[in-house]
Amino acid sequence: MTNKYIRIVGGQYRRTPIAVVDAAGLRPTPDRVRETLYNWVNHFWNGEFAGKSVLDLFAGSGALGFEAASRGVSHVQMVERDRGALAALRALRDKLDAQHVRIHAGDALDALRRMDASRYDLVLLDPPFGQGWLPRLWPLLPGVLTDDGLVYVESESELVPPENYETLRKDRAGAVHYQLLRFAAMQK
Repeated sequence: MTNKYIRIVGGQYRRTPIAVVDAAGLRPTPDRVRETLYNWVNHFWNGEFAGKSVLDLFAGSGALGFEAASRGVSHVQMVERDRGALAALRALRDKLDAQHVRIHAGDALDALRRMDASRYDLVLLDPPFGQGWLPRLWPLLPGVLTDDGLVYVESESELVPPENYETLRKDRAGAVHYQLLRFAAMQK
C-alpha cells in the first residue's frame, strides 16, 4: 500500500513522483539529502555520470538509485527484498522506460556474495536502522568497487568508518547521519 510520494530532484526524470510503500524500516532519503549526495558525487566525478555504474543495496523506494539513473549513469543495479517495494520499483522503472535500471529481488548480503565480476563506481547503503547491517557489509564492498569507487552510507548515529575507508564528506539531517566514503586501500 502506498501512503505517500516523494520526487526525483534532478536530471532527466526530475519531478517524477516515486511511490513510497508502507514497508517495515523503509525511510526514503529526503530530497535535500539526495541533492547534497549527488552534488558531492558530481564533484568527485567531475560532472561525468555517463559510463558510471551504481549499486543500490537497500533500494526501498528507489529514490537514491533512480536519482543516479536520472542524472545519466549508464547502469543502476537495485537490490530489494520487500515484495511491495519491488512491485513499486518495477512499476516506476517501466513507467520511465529506464532500461539501464536492473532490479534484483533478494537480500543485500546474498546479492553481494553472489556478485559476478561487476564493479561499481558508487555503492549506496541505506539499510534499515538497528539491525547491524554495516559491519556485515564492509568486508564485502571492496570486491564490488571500481578502483576509484565511492560508498554512500546512511546511519542512525555518527559513523566511524572501518579501517581502510576514508570519509570524503559527511552531514546530518534530523536523526539521519550520512556520508560519502572511499575505500582508501585502493588509492595509490
